[in-house]
Amino acid sequence: MKMLLKNLGPGLLFASMAIGTSHLVLSTKAGAQYGLLMIIPILLANIFKYPFFEFGVRYTNVTGNSIIEGYRNRGKRSLWLYAFITLATSMATPAALCAITAGLFINIFGIQNVSIAIIAAGIFVFNSVVLIFGKYKLMETVLKFVVPILFVVVLATTVLVVHKGVSTPVSTFTAPVFSGQAGLLFLITLVGWMPTAVEASGWLSLWSAEKYRINKERPALRVALQEFNFGYFITAVLAVFFLLIGYTTLYGSGEALSSNAIVFADQVVQLCTTHIGDWAYALIAVAAFATMYSTCLTSHDVIARVSLEVLDKPKSNIVTKYYTISVLLLAVLSILVITVLGADMGLIIAIATGVSFLLAPIVGYMNLKNVVSDDLPKEYRPKKGLQLLTYAGICFLSLLALYYGYVLVA
Repeated sequence: MKMLLKNLGPGLLFASMAIGTSHLVLSTKAGAQYGLLMIIPILLANIFKYPFFEFGVRYTNVTGNSIIEGYRNRGKRSLWLYAFITLATSMATPAALCAITAGLFINIFGIQNVSIAIIAAGIFVFNSVVLIFGKYKLMETVLKFVVPILFVVVLATTVLVVHKGVSTPVSTFTAPVFSGQAGLLFLITLVGWMPTAVEASGWLSLWSAEKYRINKERPALRVALQEFNFGYFITAVLAVFFLLIGYTTLYGSGEALSSNAIVFADQVVQLCTTHIGDWAYALIAVAAFATMYSTCLTSHDVIARVSLEVLDKPKSNIVTKYYTISVLLLAVLSILVITVLGADMGLIIAIATGVSFLLAPIVGYMNLKNVVSDDLPKEYRPKKGLQLLTYAGICFLSLLALYYGYVLVA
């Protein structure tokens, strides 16, 4: 336990990054629209995707290098494919996450006559100060406080809404089915982004490498995997909590659910307050804002790190000159995207997420190739059972990607 606490960091950062839109919006909406049955695809997604993220920790712990370096060892095609996904992601993800966080901030605190772009710019400036001056260590320290508070608040909210009971369905309510394209597409989107995109395995790997650099030692593989499993477990449990919140407060209510992430998140806060009582507003608002802000901060950090790793900048400079430049450039780019292309944000996000989703099975296979290569001694490679689960996950993601691609072109 002492070693686990000492090495607590990358798994916690993974949890804070993953519990953003996929949890607050998608998990809640799954419970609100389709009921408790959606627990099954949420759990399946977490099970089938587990090996891809675990391999990021495994590779870095054994070799001391990030799994992105492993892509480079496998050949330039693998590296540039990952670079292409990162480019598509970096153009939209930080801006979208920060816009949602800023929108929540405005709604929660009742701010008027201030645009989302200005609030988002303030958040990016704050994040940049935290990352440039505090670096990984401050971010980890901040999230060691934020994630436990978030978990406790979401748990308390879940207990309160479940204790209050499910809202009485309106007389015109009929349970939705997945026979239509809209239902199937939502199911695929939920599974595709639960707990997060597969390329985040590289992000987790980079955080692990930075943690080991700071500690000047690498823990035993068993300890590193325990820390990751702890964070992954929190991620899966919180997804179920958000689903229960959505089911209890919205299922059968007849409430029109917004497709806009900012408006929907605000709906959840307001409806939970109505369901429990006005006194719970602060509790639920803190949970919603902490969910999005933790994701906003970690995505800003890790996309800057991935850019440097792909460009193969000297490791000694990653946390100094090059990292500072990368953090600032990403902040400026994201502010420009929100300011200039805000009206077309939906299209930008759709393109980025589409690229990531369609290529997810390939990234999963690349991760498997890394951990069964000669880079790792045989005793540290994944066991046959985990490899079989990996192939099952690749097939699972491939089927989803094929249908998703069919829907996009149909």
